[in-house]
Amino acid sequence: MPRLSDSMEEGTVAKWLVEEGATVSRGQPLVEIDTDKATMEYEAESDGTLLAILVAEGETAPIGAPIARIGAPGDSAQPPSNRLLQDERSAVAGETREAASNRLLQGARSGRVNASPIAKRIARERGVDLAGLQGTGPNGMITKEDVERAAASDPARAARPGSEPAPLTRVQQTIARHMVEAAAVPTFSVEVEIDMTACAELRSSLDPPPSYNDLVVKACALALRDHPRVNAAYSDEGFRHASEIDVGIAVAAEDALLVPVIRQADRKSLAEIRSASRELVEKARSGKLTPAELDGGTFTISNLGMHGMRRFEALLNTPQAAILAVGAVEPRPAVGADGGILVRPQMSATLVCDHRILYGADAAAFLVRVRQLLEEPSAL
Repeated sequence: MPRLSDSMEEGTVAKWLVEEGATVSRGQPLVEIDTDKATMEYEAESDGTLLAILVAEGETAPIGAPIARIGAPGDSAQPPSNRLLQDERSAVAGETREAASNRLLQGARSGRVNASPIAKRIARERGVDLAGLQGTGPNGMITKEDVERAAASDPARAARPGSEPAPLTRVQQTIARHMVEAAAVPTFSVEVEIDMTACAELRSSLDPPPSYNDLVVKACALALRDHPRVNAAYSDEGFRHASEIDVGIAVAAEDALLVPVIRQADRKSLAEIRSASRELVEKARSGKLTPAELDGGTFTISNLGMHGMRRFEALLNTPQAAILAVGAVEPRPAVGADGGILVRPQMSATLVCDHRILYGADAAAFLVRVRQLLEEPSAL
């Protein structure tokens, strides 16, 4: 089991991408692993033959425990009895030979159900026996849809969905701990309304057009140059001022909230931010993010505008000093220069701050600069 993030202690095999007996090449995606941050691909480290899969899909193993064995090119797959004997001899450091043998024997006796991790979770929630299902996925894999159809076909079972607690994934466990930590931080918020007329005109003049969120990312990155304290982080030893401006964008992935990072966002053009943002969002939703793309953000933007939310407050992405919650760009009444009422595209932006680092004047000055850049976006 590889270590795919600094905080990872164990991982769950989400999906094997290669079958036993298949030939693999160095760098070829071998397996998808659920970590405490995201589902990530792990690549084969050498050429050879996948002789044995030791940890089935949906099963968990600690860092360093064997999950598969790759032999020399052309080797044939070994029978389970030989595999178990070899696994016992190569048990993970810190685990006794007896414990390793018992663990591996238990896995072998329990049998393997060819089902996706999501299908297994829903089956546990709905009380569906996977052994009795015929999968419609690749290689006969039981999918989420297969389980839902089976649950719906049983009226008694369908009447009591959710009777069993749904187990948390590693990512969900990490998010839960992180949210508890964030809720313990003393915070305050400041809010402004931003006239997005000029941004709308800028978008219409560019091809391909950036999203409103791309414009907000660039505006925040430039404002962080002028207000470096907002780009700091809190620690008991003192404030840590970041040397780079790395802006995280909150992305709703399946059953998880991930924050991939746009590196050096202040140095990127709008086109580069647009490209980086779309690539990160796509990878987040497909479970392809790497640890490097999730770690090290210095400021976070959370946008619910695409869902029609006008305003909201976000929890801090600790230990960062602040997070900006962005609402929908929508036509609202505004007061013109002559005092008359007119309709303009406007957006609410709420900055939530760690009060141990930032004070009201700091936050207000930063948010005023963000508003200025968005209302006069020529500098973007």
